[in-house]
Amino acid sequence: MALIEIKMPEMGESVMEATVISWLKKVGDEVVAEEPLLEVATDKVDTEVPAIYGGVLKEILVKDGEVVQIGAPIAVFDMEGVAVDETITHKKVSNNVMISEKQNGKPELDKTETSPDIPQEPAAASTALSENIKPEMKPEPVEANARPSGRFYSPLVRNIAAEENITLKELEEIEGSGMDGRVTKGDILNFVKVQKSAPSPPPPGNEFSDHSEPEIHKPIVGQTNENGDEVIKMDRVRKIIADNMVASQRISAHVHSFVEADVTGIVSWKKKVQDYFLNEKGVKLTYSPIFVEAIVKALKEFPLLNSSVEGDNIIMKKRINIGIAVALPNGNLIVPVIKDADHLNLTGLVRQMSDLAKRARERKLSPDEVAGSTYTMTNVGSFGSTMGTPIIQQPNVAILAIGAIEKKPSVIETEEYGDILAIRHKLFLSHSYDHRVIDGALGGLFVKRVAEYLEHFDMTRKY
Repeated sequence: MALIEIKMPEMGESVMEATVISWLKKVGDEVVAEEPLLEVATDKVDTEVPAIYGGVLKEILVKDGEVVQIGAPIAVFDMEGVAVDETITHKKVSNNVMISEKQNGKPELDKTETSPDIPQEPAAASTALSENIKPEMKPEPVEANARPSGRFYSPLVRNIAAEENITLKELEEIEGSGMDGRVTKGDILNFVKVQKSAPSPPPPGNEFSDHSEPEIHKPIVGQTNENGDEVIKMDRVRKIIADNMVASQRISAHVHSFVEADVTGIVSWKKKVQDYFLNEKGVKLTYSPIFVEAIVKALKEFPLLNSSVEGDNIIMKKRINIGIAVALPNGNLIVPVIKDADHLNLTGLVRQMSDLAKRARERKLSPDEVAGSTYTMTNVGSFGSTMGTPIIQQPNVAILAIGAIEKKPSVIETEEYGDILAIRHKLFLSHSYDHRVIDGALGGLFVKRVAEYLEHFDMTRKY
C-alpha cells in the first residue's frame, strides 16, 4: 500500500488559508486524475481542487467548513499501482493541487490503515442556495438553509442549476444518488437532459449599458427583531467584502477627481462594428474594453498610478494588470484580473473580459484569475449611476469608476459657425486615488488623460 498526503494547494497571491466547502468524493472512492476532489473558498474565489493522480481516497483529514492553511494536509490517497514522480515535493499543478512525497519515493505517511469515513456535514460557510442562482431562475423565497429536504447543494450543482434555470423547488424534487441523498453532478445533468426545456432569453438591457441590468436577489431573512425589523445575516463573501472595504479606507487616504468625457465617437463606432465582432469574432462588443484600453494608455504615461505601497516604499509595477469589478447575481462583488492588459489589442481585451465576466458570474474563476491587479476599473454606469466614489482595491493605489453614457445638450466650438448647441453622448469618470502616493494634480491629470483618449478615439481604426 503506497500512501500519500494531499495538501491544500496555493490559492493565489497573498492567500494564506482556504475554507473547505464540501468534499466531492468520500472515503473509499476511486478518483481519476484531474477529477474534482473537493470545493474550497478563499477571500478571493471559490474553486474546485482536482486530484493530480488517480487513486483511492483513503482518509479525509479536514471536515466541511474547516479553515485550512495553505500547504497543510487535507487527505490521504492510496497510490498503489499508480506511477508517481518520485522527485515531486509540494508540487503545484494547474493552481489547484499540491502533493508531498519524500525524495526517495517513500510516502511521508507510514500508516497501513485509515480512519473510518468522516461524516459529511453541510459547510457552515456555504451561502444559501437561492443566493447563488442567477436572476432568471426566480427561486421561491426560503429562509437561509431551510430547505425542506435538509440537503446540502455543492457549488457545482448550484452553478449547473443557475445555468439551466432550475428552481429550488425543482432541485428539491431531484432524487440524489450521492452520500446522504445529495444531488450529484450526474443527477442534475440527467434531470436537465430528461425534463428541462431551453432557458428563456434574458431581458433586454439599456442601449448604453455593457450588460442588461442585473436583478439582485432580495436578501434572505433569517429572523426579525423585537421591532419587527428584518435581520439579515451576512454570508461569508459579504463579510470578507466588508472587512476589505473598511481596511482599505483605513489604509489609503482616499481622494477623488471627476472629469466628464464626450464619447459620441465611441458610441457611433460601436454601433458600426458591433455586428462584425459578433458575427466574425464570435464575441459581443461592449464599452468596457474600450475604457480599459484608454486606461492602459494613460498608465503608460503616468506609471505611478500603476503601483503599490510596501512600508515606506512605493513599488511601481512593471506589469499592467487591470482588475475589473463584476457584480454577482447575489449582490456580492468579485474582481477578476486582465493580466498584461498592455499586451492585448482591443479584440483580445473584448474576448478576455467577456470570458472573465461570464465565468465570474458562474463562480468558475481560478484563484490566479482574481489576484495580482495593479489598477482597477468599475463600470457603475451598468447600473445607471452617473458617477461614484469607489473604494480602492488593495494593494492598488487607484480605481476608476465609469459612469452611465447619457445624451446631453453641449456647446460645440466650430470655426465656421462659432459656438453651436448639439446633442452629444457623455459620461463621467470618477477617479479615487491614494493621497499617500498620488497628489491631486497627478490624480486629476491621469483621469483627464483617460478622457482625452476616449474623446479622440480613432473612428477609422482597425479592430
